[in-house]
Amino acid sequence: MTTTSDKPSMQAAGEGRPIQQLSRLPSLTGLRIIAASMIYFFHAQFEDVFKSSNSQNVYVHILGEGGPSGVGFFYVLSGFLLAWSARSSDTARRFWRRRFFKIYPNHLVTYVIAFVLLIATGASTGILGPILNLFLIQAWSPRLLDVISVNPVAWSLGCEAFFYLLFPLWLRLVRRIRPERLWAVAIGLLAAMWAVPAIVGALPLPTGGPRVPFGNITGWQFLLAYTAPPVRTLDFVLGIVMAQIVITGKWIKLPLGWAFALFTASYLAAGLVPVMFRLVAITALPIALLIPAAAVADVDGTRSVFRTRTFVWLGDVSFAFYLWHRMVLKYGHQLLGAKHQWSTPEALLILVAGYALTVLLSALLHRFVEVPAMKRFSKPRPKRTIRETAAPALT
Repeated sequence: MTTTSDKPSMQAAGEGRPIQQLSRLPSLTGLRIIAASMIYFFHAQFEDVFKSSNSQNVYVHILGEGGPSGVGFFYVLSGFLLAWSARSSDTARRFWRRRFFKIYPNHLVTYVIAFVLLIATGASTGILGPILNLFLIQAWSPRLLDVISVNPVAWSLGCEAFFYLLFPLWLRLVRRIRPERLWAVAIGLLAAMWAVPAIVGALPLPTGGPRVPFGNITGWQFLLAYTAPPVRTLDFVLGIVMAQIVITGKWIKLPLGWAFALFTASYLAAGLVPVMFRLVAITALPIALLIPAAAVADVDGTRSVFRTRTFVWLGDVSFAFYLWHRMVLKYGHQLLGAKHQWSTPEALLILVAGYALTVLLSALLHRFVEVPAMKRFSKPRPKRTIRETAAPALT
């Protein structure tokens, strides 16, 4: 999503009447880098760079829950932005084309680099995992090694691909809901997100195979409670519903600052609930409130630190950042010494340096792959004279 300096020409959201939509929501772009950073520092814990076990424990306690929360944020955000940007003049085929060229070129480039690095370091790749990863269907596998094959973080793109496939249907269904019933639907989706881990935890699932390194979760539990695209569709549809709540004037006027504080509190409280509920449920409601609050802040023109130029630029490269960060952490550590650990100041400096390197690589990928691919391929070339309304960038 890009930014705009246009002044909003509409009534404030939440006054019980429909609003005219802004095509650009810079605060939501800025928030993307917060979510991506949470995922970066979450994955950094698995590199175990701290020589002091106390420092490692403190780090995990503070930053050890950010990955699932960051992914959940992106899923709800995706549904919200696509619903917000949708126009009646658009078609499903044009929509699918734009989404393909938004995500796949970046995925393909980082996939190839990750595969080369695996071969160069003598790691075993197998056959099925890389194939599933290449075609973004690895999130459907109950085998953890398939889900995290090649570039481990790409599994989430498989969920996004599933979301995009069904988005025209979900949007049509949500738009049929009466405005006064939208909040009830949102609450129902949130209840389902809490029910899923409870149901999965009670199922007699196979227990063999590698386990997820946090929470001692089996591959089947991880699939059914976290990575399965149909399950994560709850997040995506929740985003669509929250966008419709704002568009139809049913927003509750929760200030952005309070919404962000609620999200922060739920993140810090995640360690107090069973691990299965930390994956999605604990931060689902705060995320569902934070995203509309940021959108309305842009609509109303109220103050938002996430609208600043730095945040927006980092948000623009956050998709590339997400695809790069795990490779930087893993192979950066191997380059410095695979089993080496450092003093607390040194370890923190290394993590910050890794973050900076990820930003640099992300800026390059965004500039030379993502943007050119979107400009060149996201729309069919006009043959003669085609009159159509240009759709705004979605994410």
